[in-house]
Amino acid sequence: MEKRLAWVYVAFLVVTLLIIAGPKTAAQVKQTVSIKALTLGVVYQSAPERVAEHFRPLVEYTARKLAPTGEIKSAVIVADSISQLIELVERAQVDFYLESPFPTYLINRSGTSRLLLRRWKGGMSEYRGVIFTSKASRITRLEDLRGKMIAFEDPGSTSGYFLPKLLLFEKRFRVAEKPDLSAKVLGGEIGYIFASSEKNVVKLVQEEKVAAGAISNEDYASLDETSKARLAVLVESGSVPRHLVSVRRNLPEAVIKRLKEILLSMHQDDEGQKILRQTDGTTKFDTLPGGEEAFRRKMNDLYHLRGEKKERPASLTRPIVKGATEKCQREYLDVRL
Repeated sequence: MEKRLAWVYVAFLVVTLLIIAGPKTAAQVKQTVSIKALTLGVVYQSAPERVAEHFRPLVEYTARKLAPTGEIKSAVIVADSISQLIELVERAQVDFYLESPFPTYLINRSGTSRLLLRRWKGGMSEYRGVIFTSKASRITRLEDLRGKMIAFEDPGSTSGYFLPKLLLFEKRFRVAEKPDLSAKVLGGEIGYIFASSEKNVVKLVQEEKVAAGAISNEDYASLDETSKARLAVLVESGSVPRHLVSVRRNLPEAVIKRLKEILLSMHQDDEGQKILRQTDGTTKFDTLPGGEEAFRRKMNDLYHLRGEKKERPASLTRPIVKGATEKCQREYLDVRL
């Protein structure tokens, strides 16, 4: 009789524990799959359909790992500007995004999202800006650029604009944006124009239409030997993370945690490795040394320009970022100046 009562007691205890644990387990599962779709955001100003198709395998893989039974749909949204991506994140239409350091800093500074991981794009964890010239120009030092024109890549490029421009500021050069190559450059300044792509920058330098150009060390290293033989590097900037992954702040924490786990382990299975290689030669995702706070401090130090003119040229009063909010545009202008 006592033995039977003991078994009854044990059975009652097990049932009680299951009842208590049941709702918690259900809640945990529900929290993990509490989103109906997972959307990746990227910024490109052309060919949105082709760009979306390029990144689709990455987000499909991630969504499938989040919900193996297929409850979560996946999508890629291509924004044509930083400000549009900010708006998409604010409206919870983008859950996570991939960007280079400066756009990431600007977007996350708005408070809509936070840093998650570093992306080894092109097999690189970090990269730098390179200012180079044509050997035929006989320019051998940065001082030789005074009174001349240089070509930057585009206004949103970390390595092809912000890093080299800030390097020039640190060395006390005065730089001024010009509307085109025919514009006058004062003797005490370095004028610059945007060439839209690294290929155009190299071409302008090779043809000596500009005195120097700026691209990433990765792009410079990929030039053919004939091109390199005609060029000379004047200086390289400091390094920053090659590429970054961020998530919107109001994404459920359980989803953020699982998303992080999936991306961190993606390079460890065959399918994940294949998709990474197809996505701009990505090697892996990893945690950023020092985390989000260290990155924010570095960006603050890097982009907080001192000793510069506060006046804004008339050419910079136009909307620099298409559709930019007033706050976003103001911050963008502050950094450009």
